[in-house]
Amino acid sequence: MKKEKTPPKWLQKARESWDNTGTKRPPFAIKPEKGQRSVWDFPRPPIIEKLDKPVLVKHAGKLIATTRNTLTVLETASPPTYYLPKSDIHMELLILMPQKTSLCEWKGAALYWALKTMPDRPVAWSYPKPFQEFAALQNHLAFYPQQLECYVDGQAVTAQDSEFYAGWITPDLTGPFKGEKGTEHW
Repeated sequence: MKKEKTPPKWLQKARESWDNTGTKRPPFAIKPEKGQRSVWDFPRPPIIEKLDKPVLVKHAGKLIATTRNTLTVLETASPPTYYLPKSDIHMELLILMPQKTSLCEWKGAALYWALKTMPDRPVAWSYPKPFQEFAALQNHLAFYPQQLECYVDGQAVTAQDSEFYAGWITPDLTGPFKGEKGTEHW
């Protein structure tokens, strides 16, 4: 059995910097009704859930991806992020944006993707070598609903109010959601 490496100190410090961890809903959180979940009950560190509902991604009516094999990342204060397997994505419609990268303290180094028809605008990202805890995300892409038409179980999703975060808001969620005006300190 392979022993996991201890994260570097800078990474551990980043991981420990969060006040909201899903253990106690803050007073400003909207109470969920029957059949809803509060994003304030999602944990930090985040977790991955498998979703067995149809997920569809389009741009200008053109199909980019369709799957029933989605992984969702649930993290305190954010709507779920949907990761679709590359095998269910029309990868020939996308191009890698090698000049754009970022680092998530939980998942690792991200690469960004654009549509060939819009090469300067990121529409998705991936973790080609995620940290061990999120190895399941390898060979998956997450899409920005701000740039695309995204559907879960036939319902259009609302994009998280953010240029950086890309959670998919569905009617079964309550917030407020990270990214909205006044949430910069979360």
